[in-house]
Amino acid sequence: MTLAPISPLPSQPLLRLRLAPQAGGPRAIDGAWWPRSYDLLAELPALIAGLPHSWGHIASVVLNGAPWSPTPGRMFVAGQVVCLRRRRTAAAAHTVVLTAPGQGRWDLIVVPPDTAEEAAEPIMARAARASGTLRHA
Repeated sequence: MTLAPISPLPSQPLLRLRLAPQAGGPRAIDGAWWPRSYDLLAELPALIAGLPHSWGHIASVVLNGAPWSPTPGRMFVAGQVVCLRRRRTAAAAHTVVLTAPGQGRWDLIVVPPDTAEEAAEPIMARAARASGTLRHA
């Protein structure tokens, strides 16, 4: 009997996420996320798994509903139920808001998936060093 070699599982692409340092108090933007698509069911698990443990259990995600694919109102992610809410406002066009009861709220700029790397990198760098004055790029 011959055994075929076990092929390795395809590796997951790296999470494109930059977070501002936690020191310095509240801020308008806490970092930037550059998903690979607008398929929330595919993108959200990697985002939540890549967040700092100090952020706690993310129970709610609020995003601008326009570009994202349709999703249910709740989703099971990394062993937890996450409520998904959509809003359609110009002010939130490129943000996602993550909340964890008793822990806090974090606002991330969402760099559109089709953005070229040369354009995405400066946006992510600005968000990662953001003071309380940065708004949507």
